[in-house]
Amino acid sequence: MLLRTVRLDHPDARKLNDRVQLEYTERYGDPDLTEMDPAQFDPPAGLYLIAYDPDGTPLATGGWRAQDHSPEGYRDGDAELKRMYVVPEARGRGLARRLLTVLEESAREAGRARMVLETGTKQPEAIALYTSCGYLPTAKFGYYRCEPESRCFAKPLTVPAGVPDGGPAAVLRHTAGAGPAAEGR
Repeated sequence: MLLRTVRLDHPDARKLNDRVQLEYTERYGDPDLTEMDPAQFDPPAGLYLIAYDPDGTPLATGGWRAQDHSPEGYRDGDAELKRMYVVPEARGRGLARRLLTVLEESAREAGRARMVLETGTKQPEAIALYTSCGYLPTAKFGYYRCEPESRCFAKPLTVPAGVPDGGPAAVLRHTAGAGPAAEGR
């Protein structure tokens, strides 16, 4: 898997977003209507990634954007995970888990206190991934906070004592911008 930092409006990001929106429509009857501005994912206040195979085919996507206290239920220091998605033909390879790890590390390095995400009851595989990665249910927030099918999760981003700095985000720094050759609503 090769990771590339892109903007949310990059052609490959738009292509993958179209695919995930179709999946949301199949599962929920509508696409995700959450407003997202590409600038919200620009470092250092966010990050948007695409995972490519060695041939340059985009396989997975995900990003985070900074959120702070708001009437929608966010807390100061939140990093909101958005558009985690793996194309069906690449699922089961651990791409989402690896992408999630890099996104968490990036948000931690940016000074965010916790990663939050919203998913739904019709995405049991997403819920299983997030809970297996240490996410716990939290108070609902965001656009779908009043929807009965919405499920919100959070994970602290604090670095445990004795753990060296670096980790997955260090890998990202080496591949960011290198191009193709180098799952949440």
